[in-house]
Amino acid sequence: MTPDRVAVLASGGLDSAILIADLARSSVVHPLYITTGLAWEQEERAALRRFVGALASPNVRPVVELTARLTSLIDAAHWSVAGRGVPAADAPDEAMFIPGRNILLFSIAAIWCATQDVTRVAIGSLGGNPFPDATPAFFEAFGRSLSLGLGREVRIEAPYRQRAKADLIAGHRELALDLTLTCANPRNGMHCGACNKCFERHSAFVAAGVADGTRYLQEF
Repeated sequence: MTPDRVAVLASGGLDSAILIADLARSSVVHPLYITTGLAWEQEERAALRRFVGALASPNVRPVVELTARLTSLIDAAHWSVAGRGVPAADAPDEAMFIPGRNILLFSIAAIWCATQDVTRVAIGSLGGNPFPDATPAFFEAFGRSLSLGLGREVRIEAPYRQRAKADLIAGHRELALDLTLTCANPRNGMHCGACNKCFERHSAFVAAGVADGTRYLQEF
């Protein structure tokens, strides 16, 4: 029997990397990295390639890189573009919201899927994500809209929407998680150690009881 095929919106971060590994157990996985012009993307792409290479799963296809310029809609001084004023470790998660990002990512991914005869798009969104474009209601409704507009089925899947990052780490400690990157201000392949995402990442390792092998410029 031919395995199902699924496209994964992959960022090189912990959640999407683990999702790639999980889905590859039963499906052919196409990791999609969509460049939108944000400050950390070069570092993310490198992390994603390292993780996929280390995973070495026959069910994981080479990373597909696509482009959609979100920066034409965002002020060049915004922290996500300029790389300055990045929300700090004590900032609320809501401060990380980039309006329209998931709308754009899913749109581009769905168009790619329509041309490749793939009907599933998966994202590693976790429980507690406060963004309006990361809710189960949004995923279900936007999947219907994309299917209607493309004239073919596109299902948006978020299998971790009820799970926590610490839970994922504890259950996947055998993976090369140190190769992933979850940082809004990385430098030379290292996590900054000062941003909201770094704090979230390190806290999850602590909560999972798993040694954090991440290289931080500013240690916790």
